[in-house]
Amino acid sequence: MRLDPATLAAIYEPMEDPIDIINADITTLDVDVVVNAANEALSPGGGVCGAIHRAAGPELATACAALGGCRTGESKLTPGFDLPAKYVIHSVGPVWGGGERDEGNQLANCYRSALHLAAQKGLSSIAFPAISTGIYGFPPDRAALIALRTVRETLPDVPDMTRVVFCCFGDDSRALHEAALEATKN
Repeated sequence: MRLDPATLAAIYEPMEDPIDIINADITTLDVDVVVNAANEALSPGGGVCGAIHRAAGPELATACAALGGCRTGESKLTPGFDLPAKYVIHSVGPVWGGGERDEGNQLANCYRSALHLAAQKGLSSIAFPAISTGIYGFPPDRAALIALRTVRETLPDVPDMTRVVFCCFGDDSRALHEAALEATKN
């Protein structure tokens, strides 16, 4: 069977990039799951973690307490409660120690484990904050490159993931993520 040129063009047309970078409040996003930059105890904290806990309501802290904590580089799932997102994935990023304690691989594991956990639950849209770049001190430029590279490498393993949002807090973070997006397109 021969296909006409229009059909061939439609088949081989490049797919739209599922990655989007925005500057917004992650607690307001209409996605299946938001990722919380969590601490190992999964307790309410400051920054993104505190904002997610406040917006989700007190049930989130109760659900997190029942999970028994989480190791650095790993992720756990709870309902989203009062958030627009159905779920929250709590991913524990590394505390920056100068790059001598495998922080890069630990950070990559946060993004990878969150995507796999979302896929296991059958979710198709996810929003990430800039994990570990706040109080944990991970250099934001390195973190953005690791995040984008890891997501790009992991997307073929989670084919039902059709939308990945990097939700930045501020123009500087957005610019770093946009530069990392461009650097990882090839």
